[in-house]
Amino acid sequence: MTIDVEDLASQIRAGKRRALARGITLVESTRPDHQEAAQDLLAELMADTGNSIRLGLSGAPGVGKSTFIEAFGTYLTGKGHKVAVLAVDPSSTRTGGSILGDKTRMEELARDSNAFIRPSPSGGTLGGVARRTREAMLLCEAASYDVVLIETVGVGQSETAVADMVDMFVLLLSPGGGDELQGIKRGIMELADLVVVNKADGDLEKAAKRAQSEYRAALHLMRPKSKHWTPRVLTASALTHKGLDAIWDQVMAYREALGRSGEFEANRAGQARAWMWSEIDDRLLAAFRDTNKDKVAAYEDAVTAGRMPPGKAARDLLAQFLDGK
Repeated sequence: MTIDVEDLASQIRAGKRRALARGITLVESTRPDHQEAAQDLLAELMADTGNSIRLGLSGAPGVGKSTFIEAFGTYLTGKGHKVAVLAVDPSSTRTGGSILGDKTRMEELARDSNAFIRPSPSGGTLGGVARRTREAMLLCEAASYDVVLIETVGVGQSETAVADMVDMFVLLLSPGGGDELQGIKRGIMELADLVVVNKADGDLEKAAKRAQSEYRAALHLMRPKSKHWTPRVLTASALTHKGLDAIWDQVMAYREALGRSGEFEANRAGQARAWMWSEIDDRLLAAFRDTNKDKVAAYEDAVTAGRMPPGKAARDLLAQFLDGK
């Protein structure tokens, strides 16, 4: 079946959610003809992208990411924004499909006409970020969603993958403090542009305030990512919606501070350049594997059997590939 790229692009520009869903399905497809059509679609829509604030949200399991995103997304649509949520679910090892299904975890936001939620299987990619999340983000922007939230699977050093595709990285933490502070990896803290201690309500409100002080002190010991922005630590309650306005104020302050210095656009330009090289790496590796299946298998056997050093095997295979043999 032939895909009418121009018609699909026109429907996405008009904000039709079903068309947007079809477009994202297209960019996620691994079929060569679908991939070609997806790139044509993105090229058609590039002039309509870039007009959103891109936020990455991460946090350990149990911190309440989905509850927070639903509350924050609802708050934003109430202020007149259009919000897209790209929630990257863990992939099933059996089927490769999403396990959690964020639409079932964000029922109120899913019913909001100014919100769009797309759960995507991570496919085992670095940091739990779906390989085509970047393309999906551009399609959402073309459909006039001015806030794009990307939720990742969990916390780890590999979360640099999402930090490298968004404007601002928000780290959600629980009000545990103390021992939990010791368990937070320095790398993930260094990525954060904003730290939010969630669940600051009821009996946990005092604990959240203590954790805020501890995390604030910890951040002072780290070098900020930007000389134009010092990461803040806020408390919030997704349950009571307390603190959501302060979080959005900080997002806007961040955008203004980096925008004034030119760093905001410079960061996006750098991300686009890195994205291009990432695509080149992926395509070269795929081409290498596809054209050298038998040879690769033979060299793998030699390496695993201890008959050949891995470095020599890699050099020989690459030399043959580059020579077209």
